[in-house]
Amino acid sequence: MPETLTQAQIDQYNETGCIVLPERLPPEWLTRLHNEISRFEDEARALTASNDRLDLEDSHTPEDPRLRRIKLPHTISDVFRELMYDDLILAPARDLIGPDLRLHTSKLNMKSAGYGAAVEWHQDYAFYPHTNDDILAIGVLIDDMGPENGPLQVFPGSHKGPVYDHHVDGVFAGAMLPEDHGLDVKDAVQLVGPAGSLSIHHGRALHGSSLNTSTRARRILFYEMMAADAFPIMGSMTRWDGIEDYNTRMLCGEPTITPRLKDIPIRIPQPQPDVPISIYEIQKGLKKRAFDVVK
Repeated sequence: MPETLTQAQIDQYNETGCIVLPERLPPEWLTRLHNEISRFEDEARALTASNDRLDLEDSHTPEDPRLRRIKLPHTISDVFRELMYDDLILAPARDLIGPDLRLHTSKLNMKSAGYGAAVEWHQDYAFYPHTNDDILAIGVLIDDMGPENGPLQVFPGSHKGPVYDHHVDGVFAGAMLPEDHGLDVKDAVQLVGPAGSLSIHHGRALHGSSLNTSTRARRILFYEMMAADAFPIMGSMTRWDGIEDYNTRMLCGEPTITPRLKDIPIRIPQPQPDVPISIYEIQKGLKKRAFDVVK
């Protein structure tokens, strides 16, 4: 029996590749998350360039600090790590892909009011192909998310289709243009909801998000995870330092050394561009963008 999701929610996820669970986090959790973000925003004021903790907007200056991502927040914040292991996060994931879960990565994407950066259309699976696609990302909506402040947009059912070519001139660019593949962006759905809601999208779901041109911040904390028997394909952008290290990333359940193989499309994200490993920097390899760029 499912732990927390209804059968209708599970069916919706399986059919569309995405779902929103409204107001799942209690107010005290949101307060803790807001306080942690403020701490990292203060840290960004002392920076002139991105580092291994914080990713800055191109328009950032120490006088006008602009933070677009906290990298691997579970490794640098006890609060983000504690939430990652909470059943608020893990129970819906277990309902969708099983009891044995392994972390792929975490990140906190921040779109400040008036200039928050867009993320071009892409599939997470294009960055890290695995032996099967029981892979998903759970997003914690830290602010109210509406159509006007750059919400995540997903093409429903795209998780059942191809893995699109995310290369430009033979180099991995981490994005694609929907119109080049006969897709109409009007068919995408927006994953909106009040602060404290959870969004979940499949690793193969085609998604992106526009600039935040509103007067409200749009911050979302992602925990990306997979079934423990999904192993990275050689050439994936998944960090691999041996099975012992890999097993330290178990979130719940039991690890395995028996990968489960599924007949699904795969394209490796190689060769890599000579830029910092950041989706924002990699996507600058596009010759044409689907979303506007901050001036």
